[in-house]
Amino acid sequence: MSDRTDAASAATTPTEISQRGPRTLAIRWSDGAESLLDVRTLRLACGCAVCVDEWTGEDRLDPASVPEDVHPVTISPVGRYALQIAWSDGHDSGIYPFARLRELG
Repeated sequence: MSDRTDAASAATTPTEISQRGPRTLAIRWSDGAESLLDVRTLRLACGCAVCVDEWTGEDRLDPASVPEDVHPVTISPVGRYALQIAWSDGHDSGIYPFARLRELG
């Protein structure tokens, strides 16, 4: 692996994921950086077919339909590349690739 590939991999490989209070999901990355993600913003960033039109890329999710106090109920790994989050509003089909989580943080 090249140094560039190693750095990219470290930037998108989490070493720790934790809830930091009711509104924040914290992710520590292999390169030492930390992302602090507002959980409602994360819910609104869901890229699944329910939330984003697969053909046009247009948002289908009405932000007003997502409660202000939405929060993760469960967070599960998907292979070695993503997280699946089940939300308190009943939504659970979104997969959040690590690269996307890093971009959001």
